[in-house]
Amino acid sequence: MTDILALENLRASGVYNKRGVTMVRGEGALLWDDQGHQYIDCVGGQGAANLGHANATVAAAIAEQAQRLISLTEIFPNEQRAAVMDRLCRLADMPRVYLCNSGTEAIEAAFKFARVTTRRTEFVAAMRGFHGRTMGALSATWNKAYREPFEPLVPGFRHVPYNNLDALSKAVSENTAAVILEVVQGEGGVYPGTPEYLRGAQQICQERGALFILDEVQTGFGRTGKLFAFQHHDLRPDLLCLAKSIAGGVPMGATLIGERLGVLPGHIHGSTFGGNPLACAASLAALSEMERLDLPARAAENGAHFMERLQEINSPLIREVRGMGLLVGVELKKKSAPFLQALTERGVVALSAGMNVVRFLPPLVITREQLDCVANTLAQVLMEPVSE
Repeated sequence: MTDILALENLRASGVYNKRGVTMVRGEGALLWDDQGHQYIDCVGGQGAANLGHANATVAAAIAEQAQRLISLTEIFPNEQRAAVMDRLCRLADMPRVYLCNSGTEAIEAAFKFARVTTRRTEFVAAMRGFHGRTMGALSATWNKAYREPFEPLVPGFRHVPYNNLDALSKAVSENTAAVILEVVQGEGGVYPGTPEYLRGAQQICQERGALFILDEVQTGFGRTGKLFAFQHHDLRPDLLCLAKSIAGGVPMGATLIGERLGVLPGHIHGSTFGGNPLACAASLAALSEMERLDLPARAAENGAHFMERLQEINSPLIREVRGMGLLVGVELKKKSAPFLQALTERGVVALSAGMNVVRFLPPLVITREQLDCVANTLAQVLMEPVSE
């Protein structure tokens, strides 16, 4: 058998640090490697696998659509695209949508739409925020390790402390096209925004003529216990950026467009693959499955249980447990990388969120018994000596 890891290391670009475990199959919240070992998946496709792996309904929709029509530019209407557009707009209670292929593309579109609508050029983002790796999205991203190799970036971006309304208010001026925030900062360490902060940010934008952009690429589609995280706080974003689990794991993104923007001018943006019938068919199936399985309610109930179990772990290494729904971070007093490796060796794969946070982002179909196993495994790992 070909050594898959060696072949990837030989041919890959080098931009990813490989975990060293070759995954070949998934089902629900479980993964299997090429040696037949089973893992509880708390990476969840970095948020793209909310519906779990190998969902039969989504797989059937993909197979059927692939035999009819895979790719079609949006200059030609299509029944799958029209249906998913209408479904997304109704779910988010927003009038229009632009379809693309990823979260970063959804963010880039939002920035362009904000500039062309307001005729302003500056943006305010939050410290610890993560919005993507292309040049515009990277300009809004805080982490200097991501930014510095590519500077100078797009000018006009300012970063202010998250959950600090006074700092945000001072930063928004007559030149601000938009404020972009995450409802829960994921990559930056799993920090939920307070209702007062998020509602205040929205009000500041409305009063000063700036647009309010919410990045729900990771928090969307049930992750936090509501279909969209902004629904916890009765927010009305002007632009809502979605991706990850929008199509059950098939690459797709969307920028929902609020009433303050109206119909956008023609030819200001576009995408070859955006809104292709294959992704749209997958999305329609995935959205139906999310509703059938009531994934937001499952995330709320099981997330509360999981948080409680993690908070019960008696370890001096834990500084804080925080999160919302099934987006959960355990901040440690040491670097998280050795503990992630130890978890993998014991059959649990998870993510980092900064240097010292273990982030759990499982499929929302994960069972309570599987979550208990994850909590027990973390407790064991924290009790054992782990080399830095």
